[in-house]
Amino acid sequence: MGSSSLPFLPQPFARIPSATFPPSEISSNLHNNVRFTSMEKPVIPLASPSLSSSSTCSPVLQKSIAFAASISLLMWPTPANAGFLSGFSGIESVPGPQLPQIDFLNRFNEENQKKYAEADARFKSSPVLKELLERSKMNKEKNRQKIVDKYCIRGAEWGVGDCSAEGMSPEERDNFIAMLKQKAGVD
Repeated sequence: MGSSSLPFLPQPFARIPSATFPPSEISSNLHNNVRFTSMEKPVIPLASPSLSSSSTCSPVLQKSIAFAASISLLMWPTPANAGFLSGFSGIESVPGPQLPQIDFLNRFNEENQKKYAEADARFKSSPVLKELLERSKMNKEKNRQKIVDKYCIRGAEWGVGDCSAEGMSPEERDNFIAMLKQKAGVD
């Protein structure tokens, strides 16, 4: 049944769903207080006998009020705080248990570490690696100089920066830019 057909509840609690009350109590109160005059609409008396006497409604009303109060306290918005665990570093900081050491695995691990160390030493002392490292250093310097020259030419053309040709005559400026381009290897 809908919650509006519960005659024994006062007005503020008339909207509480009927699922919160035991079915036996709802049906007994409905049959005692509702008089049907036609098939469509029940007639509900204004003064309910269950409200005037302290019968079975009182514990239900008390329980519903307590339930509503506890729900309102649970749903009350609270500000989010860091709380008492904010300084706790977490489970990651707790060391794990010491695992048993197996001699065979320890020897195997030591042998592999020695092999890897020897292979690394041979690779680092190989002439191929030394040649590649030398080329890399030269390319790095060459590329850095290309970038510096490119920005110097652009600054001279625009009249800004360290290579600015601001105080030069137009002829001196063109000669200066041509000299920078020739030095950089640009057309």
